[in-house]
Amino acid sequence: MAEADTHTMPSRAERRLSAIFSTDVQGYSRLMGDDEEATIRTLTAYREVFSILIQQHHGRVVDSPGDNLLAEFGSAVDAVRCGVAVQKELAERNSTLPESRKMLFRIGINVGDVIVEAERIYGDGVNIAARIEGLADGGEVCISGTVYDQVEGKLDLGYQDMGEQTVKNITKPIRVYRVLMDPEMVGQTEAAASVPSATAPQQPPALPDKPSIAVLPFLNLSGDPEQEYFSDGMTEDLITDLSKISGLFVISRNSVFLYKGSTVKPEEVSKELGVRHVLEGSVRKAGNRVRITAQLIDATTDYHMWAERYDRQLDDIFALQDEVIQQIVSVLAVKLTAGEQARVSAAPTQNLQAYDAFVRGREEYTRRVREANVQARQLFEQAIALDPEYAEAYAFLGRTYLTEVVNQWSGPSTIEKVFTYGQKAVELDESQPTAHETLAYALLGKKQHDEAISEARKAISYDPNFADAYLSLGEILGFAGQPAEAVPLIEQAMRLNPRYEPKYLWALGHAHRLLGNNEEAISFFKRVVTRNPDHLVAHLMLAASYIETGQHDAAQTEAKEILRINPSYSLELAQQRTPYKDAEVIERQLESLRKAGLE
Repeated sequence: MAEADTHTMPSRAERRLSAIFSTDVQGYSRLMGDDEEATIRTLTAYREVFSILIQQHHGRVVDSPGDNLLAEFGSAVDAVRCGVAVQKELAERNSTLPESRKMLFRIGINVGDVIVEAERIYGDGVNIAARIEGLADGGEVCISGTVYDQVEGKLDLGYQDMGEQTVKNITKPIRVYRVLMDPEMVGQTEAAASVPSATAPQQPPALPDKPSIAVLPFLNLSGDPEQEYFSDGMTEDLITDLSKISGLFVISRNSVFLYKGSTVKPEEVSKELGVRHVLEGSVRKAGNRVRITAQLIDATTDYHMWAERYDRQLDDIFALQDEVIQQIVSVLAVKLTAGEQARVSAAPTQNLQAYDAFVRGREEYTRRVREANVQARQLFEQAIALDPEYAEAYAFLGRTYLTEVVNQWSGPSTIEKVFTYGQKAVELDESQPTAHETLAYALLGKKQHDEAISEARKAISYDPNFADAYLSLGEILGFAGQPAEAVPLIEQAMRLNPRYEPKYLWALGHAHRLLGNNEEAISFFKRVVTRNPDHLVAHLMLAASYIETGQHDAAQTEAKEILRINPSYSLELAQQRTPYKDAEVIERQLESLRKAGLE
């Protein structure tokens, strides 16, 4: 990523307003590690594309160290046109390469004041472009608000508002937009609420009618980055325990962890997530001792309601967590049922080595990539070897196999392993919510719809703030032919997890499609593929929905996308995998996909 040089500038250096274009290769280190010579050949060829297109769009290359490239344009319109032209050309070239050798560039564009020295440029205008580039995914162009203001309405493009982003070494937040190159998005600007940014402003949700809380990621003060997993684990454990209390409204882990590493005021968290209270703290772990600080804040008034510091032996970690929970419950005057009290106070294991392996595994699991999923599975297996009665470890071990099924990294038979480990977890601890949710998906995969619905409802009964369980129940009800019941459950999941992942939008789109609201469904599916261009099932739903609304060209485009993502995709495979209860729904969908050009 390009950075401003810190050496002293001449006192009379030239200044000018420029459009700054910054780019680098996503996953460059991996590409070099896999095949250095091939990577350099591809980079050299792609650099030539940049040089030609930058020149054609009246820009100039300023610098190109390593996989980075910095360019300057006199016009924001020319810079954005160039960025889009580059990405389209490189996408075509990448289509001829194996998946592991594709070279994807991230492009960030800013308009700002720069300092010019000979042929070089420096200053915050350059740094901001580099930071915006870092917010883009490979194959994308992201632009600052100053660029958006100059290009809006002048180009055949759409834009997605990513909100105000706090970035390294830049004092004020930067408004950022993702450029949407899909012809159907021309002239549209999607709202920030659909983008999972920790700082994206949106219409503040109304406060719940019960005490509400968000637990911010605890800071790791151990002086060792390797201990980050432990402070994250402490945060997640507190969220998990608070979430089991029906008298509280608790924001999910996924939404609060988007604040990790950023400086944010409790009042901002309150407005963005729609909660009154914020818990923040820190963890210092050294040897067999741990120090935890925690404070509870009424974020609507900035009143510090409670604060405490704990110095304990590591052996006391579960008792310490329970003390923190009991203090919060007491301060917020929440009454626990006898069952909730028992569930919150129960230690998941008595073996600290097993707990350590589990927490490390859970950290890997949240990364949601194939390699991390394998690593997570090994750590959960290690936790189980250390404590064969560790119910939560069995539940998450089942989820690693579920992740394989969902991402089609393995065949449908893997669902049996999901079922086995989910069932084992429930046998060990009937009140383990993740176990019931895991079992619900396994039963859906076996097309045992009524049993799946029952398990998802149990997950919610044991954890009334379990956002993913509401989502799961909504999805299962849709497949079971009850989409009208699914919609409010998915919306509740979104409220508990305001920075929801694309799968939430998919589930809502799916429910609306089953209700016959194809236009509304299409809008949700388009938002999914904007955020995740390789979301196969969203492309499938778009193809079928386009056919059913008479948009045959758009459906055929989606069919091409499906085969790009999975060249071996077939309707026979789809028929085997689809878990709809109603055979007529399956046949209608397959017929629509045939008309879109799939076989």
